[in-house]
Amino acid sequence: MRLGWFEDIGLADRPEVGGKGGSLGELTRAGIAVPPGFVVRTGAFDEFIAALERDAPLRSAIEALPSDDLPSLTQGCAAIRARVEAAPLPTALREEISAAWLRLCGGTAQPVAVRSSATTEDAEDASFAGLQDTYLWVTGLEQVLDGIRRCWASLYSVESVGYRRRRNVPEAGVSMAVVVQRMVDARTAGVMFTRSPTTGDRSVITIEGSWGLGSAVVGGEVTPDRFVLGKITGEISVRDISDKHLRHRPAPGGGIVDEAVPEAERRVPCISDEELQALRAVGRRIEKHYGRAQDIEWAIENGSGAILLLQSRPETVWSSKEAVPAARPAADPLSHVMNIFGGRR
Repeated sequence: MRLGWFEDIGLADRPEVGGKGGSLGELTRAGIAVPPGFVVRTGAFDEFIAALERDAPLRSAIEALPSDDLPSLTQGCAAIRARVEAAPLPTALREEISAAWLRLCGGTAQPVAVRSSATTEDAEDASFAGLQDTYLWVTGLEQVLDGIRRCWASLYSVESVGYRRRRNVPEAGVSMAVVVQRMVDARTAGVMFTRSPTTGDRSVITIEGSWGLGSAVVGGEVTPDRFVLGKITGEISVRDISDKHLRHRPAPGGGIVDEAVPEAERRVPCISDEELQALRAVGRRIEKHYGRAQDIEWAIENGSGAILLLQSRPETVWSSKEAVPAARPAADPLSHVMNIFGGRR
Protein backbone atom coordinates (compact mmCIF):
# COMPACT_ATOMS: atom_id res chain seq x y z
CA MET A 1 0.00 0.00 0.00
CA ARG A 2 1.66 3.20 -1.21
CA LEU A 3 -0.76 5.73 0.35
CA GLY A 4 -2.42 6.13 3.73
CA TRP A 5 -5.27 8.42 4.80
CA PHE A 6 -4.92 10.28 8.09
CA GLU A 7 -7.79 8.37 9.68
CA ASP A 8 -6.03 5.07 9.00
CA ILE A 9 -2.58 5.86 10.44
CA GLY A 10 -0.97 6.91 13.73
CA LEU A 11 2.37 7.25 15.51
CA ALA A 12 2.93 3.50 15.32
CA ASP A 13 3.13 3.91 11.54
CA ARG A 14 5.94 6.47 11.69
CA PRO A 15 8.49 4.19 9.96
CA GLU A 16 6.20 4.24 6.90
CA VAL A 17 4.59 7.70 7.09
CA GLY A 18 7.26 9.79 8.81
CA GLY A 19 7.00 11.96 11.89
CA LYS A 20 4.63 14.55 10.45
CA GLY A 21 2.34 11.99 8.82
CA GLY A 22 2.19 9.86 11.95
CA SER A 23 1.34 12.88 14.09
CA LEU A 24 -1.42 14.11 11.78
CA GLY A 25 -2.95 10.64 11.70
CA GLU A 26 -2.69 10.33 15.48
CA LEU A 27 -4.41 13.70 15.98
CA THR A 28 -7.16 12.81 13.50
CA ARG A 29 -7.87 9.49 15.22
CA ALA A 30 -7.91 11.25 18.60
CA GLY A 31 -10.75 13.46 17.39
CA ILE A 32 -8.70 16.65 17.07
CA ALA A 33 -9.76 18.94 14.19
CA VAL A 34 -7.12 18.48 11.46
CA PRO A 35 -7.46 19.41 7.77
CA PRO A 36 -7.96 16.13 5.87
CA GLY A 37 -5.25 14.53 3.82
CA PHE A 38 -3.19 11.49 2.93
CA VAL A 39 0.42 10.37 3.08
CA VAL A 40 2.57 9.00 0.28
CA ARG A 41 4.32 6.27 2.26
CA THR A 42 8.05 5.63 2.39
CA GLY A 43 7.60 2.51 0.28
CA ALA A 44 6.74 4.73 -2.69
CA PHE A 45 9.93 6.72 -2.12
CA ASP A 46 12.02 3.55 -1.82
CA GLU A 47 10.50 2.22 -5.04
CA PHE A 48 11.26 5.52 -6.79
CA ILE A 49 14.88 5.61 -5.55
CA ALA A 50 15.43 1.95 -6.46
CA ALA A 51 14.43 2.76 -10.04
CA LEU A 52 16.95 5.62 -10.13
CA GLU A 53 19.70 3.42 -8.69
CA ARG A 54 19.31 0.95 -11.54
CA ASP A 55 20.79 3.67 -13.73
CA ALA A 56 23.45 4.98 -11.32
CA PRO A 57 24.26 4.75 -7.59
CA LEU A 58 22.49 7.26 -5.35
CA ARG A 59 22.62 6.26 -1.68
CA SER A 60 26.21 5.04 -1.87
CA ALA A 61 27.10 8.26 -3.69
CA ILE A 62 25.68 10.24 -0.76
CA GLU A 63 27.68 8.21 1.77
CA ALA A 64 30.84 8.91 -0.23
CA LEU A 65 30.41 12.69 0.10
CA PRO A 66 32.82 14.32 2.59
CA SER A 67 31.03 16.10 5.43
CA ASP A 68 33.93 18.56 5.89
CA ASP A 69 34.28 19.63 2.23
CA LEU A 70 31.44 22.07 1.53
CA PRO A 71 32.14 22.61 -2.20
CA SER A 72 32.18 18.85 -2.88
CA LEU A 73 29.10 18.33 -0.70
CA THR A 74 27.24 21.14 -2.47
CA GLN A 75 28.11 19.85 -5.93
CA GLY A 76 27.20 16.24 -5.10
CA CYS A 77 23.88 17.17 -3.49
CA ALA A 78 22.91 19.41 -6.40
CA ALA A 79 23.47 16.61 -8.91
CA ILE A 80 21.42 14.10 -6.92
CA ARG A 81 18.58 16.59 -6.29
CA ALA A 82 18.42 17.31 -10.02
CA ARG A 83 18.11 13.57 -10.76
CA VAL A 84 15.26 13.15 -8.27
CA GLU A 85 13.33 16.22 -9.41
CA ALA A 86 13.55 15.27 -13.10
CA ALA A 87 12.70 11.58 -12.88
CA PRO A 88 9.14 10.47 -13.81
CA LEU A 89 6.98 8.79 -11.20
CA PRO A 90 6.20 5.10 -11.71
CA THR A 91 2.88 4.77 -13.56
CA ALA A 92 1.10 2.84 -10.79
CA LEU A 93 2.14 5.39 -8.16
CA ARG A 94 1.05 8.30 -10.33
CA GLU A 95 -2.38 6.68 -10.76
CA GLU A 96 -2.78 6.10 -7.01
CA ILE A 97 -1.87 9.69 -6.16
CA SER A 98 -4.22 10.97 -8.87
CA ALA A 99 -7.11 8.97 -7.41
CA ALA A 100 -6.36 10.18 -3.87
CA TRP A 101 -6.10 13.80 -5.03
CA LEU A 102 -9.49 13.49 -6.74
CA ARG A 103 -10.99 12.15 -3.53
CA LEU A 104 -9.40 14.91 -1.45
CA CYS A 105 -10.12 17.85 -3.75
CA GLY A 106 -12.97 16.63 -5.94
CA GLY A 107 -10.92 17.30 -9.06
CA THR A 108 -11.07 21.05 -8.45
CA ALA A 109 -8.36 23.60 -7.87
CA GLN A 110 -8.78 23.18 -4.11
CA PRO A 111 -5.34 24.13 -2.72
CA VAL A 112 -3.26 21.66 -0.72
CA ALA A 113 -0.02 21.69 1.21
CA VAL A 114 2.64 19.20 0.12
CA ARG A 115 4.80 18.56 3.18
CA SER A 116 7.92 16.45 3.69
CA SER A 117 7.64 13.82 6.42
CA ALA A 118 11.01 12.19 6.97
CA THR A 119 11.20 9.05 9.07
CA THR A 120 13.94 10.64 11.20
CA GLU A 121 12.11 13.89 12.03
CA ASP A 122 10.00 14.68 15.11
CA ALA A 123 11.50 11.77 17.02
CA GLU A 124 12.16 12.08 20.74
CA ASP A 125 15.92 11.59 20.47
CA ALA A 126 16.66 13.64 17.34
CA SER A 127 14.81 16.08 15.15
CA PHE A 128 15.31 16.74 11.45
CA ALA A 129 12.36 19.18 11.47
CA GLY A 130 12.94 22.08 9.13
CA LEU A 131 15.61 20.37 7.01
CA GLN A 132 13.16 19.20 4.34
CA ASP A 133 10.78 21.18 2.14
CA THR A 134 7.13 22.15 2.36
CA TYR A 135 5.07 23.66 -0.47
CA LEU A 136 1.94 25.65 0.35
CA TRP A 137 -1.13 26.49 -1.70
CA VAL A 138 -0.41 23.91 -4.38
CA THR A 139 -3.19 23.65 -6.98
CA GLY A 140 -3.71 21.01 -9.67
CA LEU A 141 -2.56 17.41 -9.98
CA GLU A 142 0.66 18.10 -11.91
CA GLN A 143 1.75 20.65 -9.30
CA VAL A 144 1.06 18.11 -6.55
CA LEU A 145 3.12 15.44 -8.30
CA ASP A 146 5.94 17.93 -8.81
CA GLY A 147 5.74 18.94 -5.15
CA ILE A 148 6.08 15.31 -4.06
CA ARG A 149 9.24 14.87 -6.15
CA ARG A 150 10.67 18.12 -4.80
CA CYS A 151 9.97 17.02 -1.23
CA TRP A 152 11.79 13.75 -1.92
CA ALA A 153 14.65 15.72 -3.46
CA SER A 154 14.93 17.92 -0.37
CA LEU A 155 16.14 14.88 1.54
CA TYR A 156 19.34 15.45 -0.46
CA SER A 157 19.79 19.13 0.35
CA VAL A 158 23.21 20.21 1.61
CA GLU A 159 21.75 20.86 5.07
CA SER A 160 20.02 17.49 5.34
CA VAL A 161 22.88 15.43 3.91
CA GLY A 162 25.42 17.35 5.99
CA TYR A 163 23.38 16.65 9.13
CA ARG A 164 23.33 12.92 8.37
CA ARG A 165 26.97 12.69 7.36
CA ARG A 166 28.14 14.41 10.56
CA ARG A 167 26.14 11.87 12.59
CA ASN A 168 27.08 8.88 10.43
CA VAL A 169 23.44 8.05 9.71
CA PRO A 170 23.39 5.20 7.15
CA GLU A 171 21.50 6.16 3.99
CA ALA A 172 19.84 2.74 3.82
CA GLY A 173 17.81 3.70 6.89
CA VAL A 174 16.75 7.11 5.60
CA SER A 175 13.48 7.45 3.77
CA MET A 176 10.84 10.07 3.03
CA ALA A 177 7.07 10.12 3.22
CA VAL A 178 5.09 13.09 1.89
CA VAL A 179 1.91 14.57 3.34
CA VAL A 180 -0.73 15.97 0.97
CA GLN A 181 -3.21 17.98 3.03
CA ARG A 182 -6.02 20.45 2.41
CA MET A 183 -4.83 24.02 2.93
CA VAL A 184 -6.38 26.27 5.56
CA ASP A 185 -7.13 29.82 4.44
CA ALA A 186 -5.90 31.13 7.77
CA ARG A 187 -7.00 34.44 9.24
CA THR A 188 -4.49 33.84 12.05
CA ALA A 189 -1.93 31.11 12.62
CA GLY A 190 0.98 30.30 14.85
CA VAL A 191 2.51 27.93 17.36
CA MET A 192 1.65 26.76 20.87
CA PHE A 193 3.90 25.23 23.53
CA THR A 194 2.36 23.24 26.36
CA ARG A 195 5.23 24.23 28.64
CA SER A 196 7.17 27.48 28.64
CA PRO A 197 9.83 27.42 25.88
CA THR A 198 11.93 29.92 27.86
CA THR A 199 11.74 28.59 31.43
CA GLY A 200 10.40 25.05 31.05
CA ASP A 201 7.48 25.86 33.36
CA ARG A 202 4.93 23.04 33.03
CA SER A 203 2.08 25.05 34.54
CA VAL A 204 1.68 27.41 31.58
CA ILE A 205 0.88 27.33 27.88
CA THR A 206 2.59 29.81 25.55
CA ILE A 207 0.75 30.82 22.37
CA GLU A 208 2.33 32.83 19.54
CA GLY A 209 0.43 33.98 16.47
CA SER A 210 0.20 36.48 13.65
CA TRP A 211 -2.12 37.38 10.77
CA GLY A 212 -2.31 35.10 7.73
CA LEU A 213 -0.64 31.74 7.14
CA GLY A 214 1.63 30.33 9.82
CA SER A 215 4.64 30.18 7.50
CA ALA A 216 5.46 33.80 8.36
CA VAL A 217 5.72 32.90 12.06
CA VAL A 218 7.55 29.59 11.59
CA GLY A 219 9.97 31.24 9.16
CA GLY A 220 10.71 34.10 11.54
CA GLU A 221 9.59 36.79 9.08
CA VAL A 222 7.30 38.49 11.57
CA THR A 223 7.42 38.95 15.33
CA PRO A 224 4.22 37.28 16.55
CA ASP A 225 1.88 38.27 19.35
CA ARG A 226 2.74 36.26 22.45
CA PHE A 227 0.45 35.14 25.25
CA VAL A 228 1.14 33.07 28.35
CA LEU A 229 -1.82 31.33 30.01
CA GLY A 230 -2.15 29.27 33.15
CA LYS A 231 -2.61 25.70 31.95
CA ILE A 232 -5.27 24.94 34.55
CA THR A 233 -6.71 28.36 35.43
CA GLY A 234 -6.62 29.96 31.99
CA GLU A 235 -5.37 33.21 33.53
CA ILE A 236 -3.56 35.28 30.88
CA SER A 237 -0.38 36.49 32.60
CA VAL A 238 1.46 37.82 29.53
CA ARG A 239 0.12 39.80 26.55
CA ASP A 240 2.87 40.94 24.20
CA ILE A 241 1.25 42.51 21.14
CA SER A 242 3.76 43.07 18.36
CA ASP A 243 3.81 45.25 15.26
CA LYS A 244 2.81 42.63 12.69
CA HIS A 245 3.85 44.39 9.49
CA LEU A 246 3.32 41.54 7.00
CA ARG A 247 1.39 38.34 6.49
CA HIS A 248 1.57 35.42 4.10
CA ARG A 249 -1.43 35.10 1.80
CA PRO A 250 -2.29 32.80 -1.12
CA ALA A 251 -0.91 33.92 -4.47
CA PRO A 252 -3.06 33.80 -7.62
CA GLY A 253 -2.31 30.52 -9.37
CA GLY A 254 -0.68 28.89 -6.33
CA GLY A 255 2.03 29.52 -3.78
CA ILE A 256 2.14 32.30 -1.22
CA VAL A 257 3.13 35.97 -1.23
CA ASP A 258 4.01 38.60 1.34
CA GLU A 259 1.24 41.10 1.92
CA ALA A 260 1.51 44.29 3.95
CA VAL A 261 -0.84 44.31 6.95
CA PRO A 262 -3.09 47.40 6.99
CA GLU A 263 -1.94 49.98 9.51
CA ALA A 264 -5.14 49.63 11.54
CA GLU A 265 -4.47 45.89 12.14
CA ARG A 266 -0.73 45.88 12.75
CA ARG A 267 -0.86 46.44 16.53
CA VAL A 268 -4.21 44.77 17.16
CA PRO A 269 -4.20 41.33 18.88
CA CYS A 270 -4.61 38.64 16.24
CA ILE A 271 -6.29 36.25 18.70
CA SER A 272 -9.31 36.98 20.90
CA ASP A 273 -9.46 35.89 24.54
CA GLU A 274 -12.10 33.30 23.60
CA GLU A 275 -9.80 31.86 20.94
CA LEU A 276 -6.90 31.78 23.40
CA GLN A 277 -8.98 29.74 25.81
CA ALA A 278 -10.07 27.40 23.01
CA LEU A 279 -6.44 26.89 21.99
CA ARG A 280 -5.49 26.25 25.62
CA ALA A 281 -8.17 23.56 25.86
CA VAL A 282 -6.94 21.89 22.66
CA GLY A 283 -3.32 22.09 23.85
CA ARG A 284 -4.18 20.41 27.15
CA ARG A 285 -6.09 17.71 25.32
CA ILE A 286 -3.20 16.99 22.96
CA GLU A 287 -0.65 16.95 25.78
CA LYS A 288 -2.82 14.51 27.73
CA HIS A 289 -3.16 12.28 24.67
CA TYR A 290 0.60 12.11 24.09
CA GLY A 291 1.55 12.11 27.77
CA ARG A 292 4.24 14.77 27.35
CA ALA A 293 4.72 18.43 26.48
CA GLN A 294 4.05 19.36 22.85
CA ASP A 295 5.10 21.94 20.25
CA ILE A 296 1.95 22.55 18.18
CA GLU A 297 1.20 24.40 14.92
CA TRP A 298 -2.36 25.75 14.59
CA ALA A 299 -4.51 27.94 12.35
CA ILE A 300 -7.82 29.79 12.69
CA GLU A 301 -9.79 29.60 9.46
CA ASN A 302 -11.00 32.72 7.70
CA GLY A 303 -14.74 33.11 7.87
CA SER A 304 -15.65 30.08 10.01
CA GLY A 305 -13.26 30.85 12.86
CA ALA A 306 -12.58 27.11 13.21
CA ILE A 307 -9.37 26.15 15.03
CA LEU A 308 -7.44 23.52 13.07
CA LEU A 309 -4.25 21.71 14.07
CA LEU A 310 -1.48 21.39 11.49
CA GLN A 311 1.20 19.57 13.47
CA SER A 312 2.16 18.42 16.96
CA ARG A 313 5.61 17.21 17.89
CA PRO A 314 7.28 16.45 21.23
CA GLU A 315 8.89 19.38 23.00
CA THR A 316 12.59 18.49 23.06
CA VAL A 317 14.59 21.36 24.59
CA TRP A 318 13.50 21.07 28.22
CA SER A 319 12.72 17.37 28.00
CA SER A 320 16.30 16.62 26.91
CA LYS A 321 17.68 18.70 29.79
CA GLU A 322 15.60 16.71 32.23
CA ALA A 323 16.54 13.37 30.70
CA VAL A 324 20.07 13.42 32.19
CA PRO A 325 20.25 13.86 35.98
CA ALA A 326 22.71 16.45 37.28
CA ALA A 327 24.21 13.88 39.68
CA ARG A 328 24.06 10.15 40.17
CA PRO A 329 21.49 9.31 42.89
CA ALA A 330 23.04 8.11 46.16
CA ALA A 331 22.38 4.58 47.35
CA ASP A 332 21.37 6.07 50.72
CA PRO A 333 19.27 9.23 50.20
CA LEU A 334 20.27 10.46 53.69
CA SER A 335 24.01 10.10 53.16
CA HIS A 336 24.51 13.70 52.06
CA VAL A 337 22.82 14.88 55.26
CA MET A 338 24.92 12.58 57.45
CA ASN A 339 28.10 13.79 55.77
CA ILE A 340 27.41 17.32 56.93
CA PHE A 341 27.49 16.07 60.51
CA GLY A 342 30.63 14.02 60.15
CA GLY A 343 28.80 10.82 59.41
CA ARG A 344 27.02 10.74 62.79
CA ARG A 345 23.66 8.94 62.90
